Amino acid sequence: MVAMRIDCDIHPAVGGTRTTLLPYLDDHWKEQVVSRAIDGLDLNSYPPNMPFCGRTDWRPEDGSKPGSDLSMVQRGAFDQLGASHAICNVVYGAQAVYDPYMAAGFCKAINDWITAEWLDKDKRLRASIVVPIQAPDLALEEIERRASDDRFVSILVLSQGETLLGRRHYWPIYQLAEKYKLPLAIHAGSAYRTAPSSIGWPSYRYEYYMAEAQAFQAQILSLIYEGVFGKYPNLKVVLMESGVSWLPAFMWRANKTWRGVRVEVPWVEREPASIIRENFRVTMQPFDAPADATAVEDIIDQIGSEKMFLFASDYPHWQFDGDDPVPPNLPKGLVARMCADNPLETFPRLKLN
Repeated sequence: MVAMRIDCDIHPAVGGTRTTLLPYLDDHWKEQVVSRAIDGLDLNSYPPNMPFCGRTDWRPEDGSKPGSDLSMVQRGAFDQLGASHAICNVVYGAQAVYDPYMAAGFCKAINDWITAEWLDKDKRLRASIVVPIQAPDLALEEIERRASDDRFVSILVLSQGETLLGRRHYWPIYQLAEKYKLPLAIHAGSAYRTAPSSIGWPSYRYEYYMAEAQAFQAQILSLIYEGVFGKYPNLKVVLMESGVSWLPAFMWRANKTWRGVRVEVPWVEREPASIIRENFRVTMQPFDAPADATAVEDIIDQIGSEKMFLFASDYPHWQFDGDDPVPPNLPKGLVARMCADNPLETFPRLKLN
């Protein structure tokens, strides 16, 4: 019997708008996609042949995208990497479309596609609801449409959107998330509305990739200081592909600054680090800690909560060597917890069989 190991972040790839999503779009958007030759709205800004996008044995022989073939994903995520169950997070262009109605149409198509072509074909798979968060009212409609299907276990948004996620016009989304026990999954990525850096646009993808940590930090502060968790204390937020090693210094500084200027946000009644430990979770690929076992132990100890860590492979993206996505040098007790107990606690809608 395979031990329970819930992979909280794998990436089924949309082959293309016309080749994959067309059957799932309504008639209006089918016509628009064909007449306007819309295709290739992939949010992955990296060259498709770059090793990060998928190592050699995870690439279909026909040259299609890594992650686009269900049978290969089953072999890779389950047989090779050892997951017992996996949560599908589809990162495609719907979150970046300016037209809110088009964005909503594409999100609906993505959610219908992942249901029909993935969830219905493998009972080990779950998924996040992709929503047009640029139009919160339309995002609410999509959440309501999919909330009755317990195979959808979270709500997927990007770390870099139009505005910070703590702003009040997003709060109705969090109300529904709390109501339906759907964590907010914030995934690394951008809708390309603003510069990824706080001081402008970088020249290289390397800079953009490194700047992702700043985006996650900004979202944490926004959600805390705008008062989201005072209003929705049971809301869980999962940081996906955020990295981990920056958390101790960030939590320390957030506490220190809050003590000095908390008169500005009297509704934040606890230290930010305490709220982070209670309401935030992080996936453990990529794991950006040093290779030294003592340093890893120190980072885990400084974060101060074993509940925060979730097992993830990021399949088919290549974030680690070998066939074990569990980062090295983690305490054995933590590994067992992050593979089963923590995911089950974080995603209450997971019903495993």
